[in-house]
Amino acid sequence: MSNFRRAAPARSGTALTLAVVLLGVLVVPMSLSGAAVALPGIGEDLNTSGAPLMWVVNVYNLLFAAVTLVAGSLSDVHGRRRVFVLGGVLFTAGSLASALAPHVLVLDLARAVAGTGAAGVLASSGAILATTFEGAARTRAFAALGTVVGIGVALGPTLSGWLIGGLGWRAGFLAHAVVLGVVLLGAARMPESRAPGRPRTDRAGVATFVLGLGAVITGLVQGSENGWTSPLVVDSLALGGLLLVVFAAVERRSAHPVLDLSLIRNRRFGAWCLGTLVVSGGFIGTLTFLPTYLQGACGQSAAEAGLTMLLMTVPVLVVPPIGGWLVNRGAPPSLLMAAALLLIAGGSAWLTVLRPDIGAGALAGPLIAIGTGMGVAFGITDGQAMRHVESARAGMAAGFLNTVRGAAEALVLAVFGALLAGLVRARVGSDRLAKEITAGNLPDGPRHDVLAQHLTGAWHTALWGVAGACVLGGLAVVALLSGHSAADAPAPAERRQRIPRPPTVSGRK
Repeated sequence: MSNFRRAAPARSGTALTLAVVLLGVLVVPMSLSGAAVALPGIGEDLNTSGAPLMWVVNVYNLLFAAVTLVAGSLSDVHGRRRVFVLGGVLFTAGSLASALAPHVLVLDLARAVAGTGAAGVLASSGAILATTFEGAARTRAFAALGTVVGIGVALGPTLSGWLIGGLGWRAGFLAHAVVLGVVLLGAARMPESRAPGRPRTDRAGVATFVLGLGAVITGLVQGSENGWTSPLVVDSLALGGLLLVVFAAVERRSAHPVLDLSLIRNRRFGAWCLGTLVVSGGFIGTLTFLPTYLQGACGQSAAEAGLTMLLMTVPVLVVPPIGGWLVNRGAPPSLLMAAALLLIAGGSAWLTVLRPDIGAGALAGPLIAIGTGMGVAFGITDGQAMRHVESARAGMAAGFLNTVRGAAEALVLAVFGALLAGLVRARVGSDRLAKEITAGNLPDGPRHDVLAQHLTGAWHTALWGVAGACVLGGLAVVALLSGHSAADAPAPAERRQRIPRPPTVSGRK
């Protein structure tokens, strides 16, 4: 009886941790996908377009990608709950400032703060779950994490569409601030965990990585706006590449690196990182830019575009737990990942049925296929990757995994947008007009149908490129996951820093 009484608080404590983490993670993808739907309204209200408007989405992704690895490593050293809370504070402040922004530059700055906070929330969340749960419970926890990410992706466009239609674009950012405020209240009761010892922070590594990755992404984002040979783009890419080379050299010599390079030499962990990169690249362009196409070429309202996107995002609500369930019952994770990438590839190729007069019925098949592939990957990727890392480096591993995810999304957003604009420019012969068309600002009247067809042709080319990349990426992931290597084995139990739990009646954790 005494054992039972002591076990209950442990179970309630882990339940609280899971609930707080999942609610915090919910808003991170929601803020990205929701902002994409809000862009036309933001542009009209703040009288802006082009690069300043696209930076509302891009700067969030840039800071998220650049800071996530650092946030994960710092959570191992200074405390995972502490970094989670700090990230939540920054996200809340940035979202509130976004809702009140009087000018697009203020909005871009506020979104940068929110992206930095999002990095802290997501990186520490994976580390918290990895050190709180083990075995099948860990698989279920990460499947729940994938489900919540899917919910955020799904509700982002839809909720933003509804809020924009009823209350304006500012209401979406305000809603994010309110949710994270609730998360911060719950986080005060979460237990703290950190790696053994308190090594010095690798400041040189932090600085060179954040500045280097930020410069590279800035160059990629500005390439479509300024031209790929402009001094800003060339200098940004060169500086970023140089800083990342310096970062690698610093990490090899650091006693306590922000990224232990032996981590990425683990073939199986690297395979799951590659998998999440390909998955992110496979869906983020469609998720972000398709609502703009639906509003500009098809004449849908923001609310209607959000509802259409449910065809792609609702499967992400249902499928992640199924992926975790299959893994716990012996299904090969590598085959599930291959199936996920093939679904995304097939759905992208199928989406070339896209045309200005298309209805939701014709879009259902390809969008559901992409969404199902996303859901399978979300349900298994993080949990499988973290199996191959000891708990002392859980924050670093989660940070690197999400850095790969965020960097892939930022890269694809830049490349996908630049590709669409370039393909449209080749058809219409005007750089300025191409940018307006790509942003969904198609003029009314007889020219609308012609320009919509040009945009549609650009979409078809881009979608075939995405499909091909997913097929090649899937083959590479399967090849890396095949075979066996001692370096790829799951982290030994004796090396894990486990959170003590009192015994239960059954003796199970």
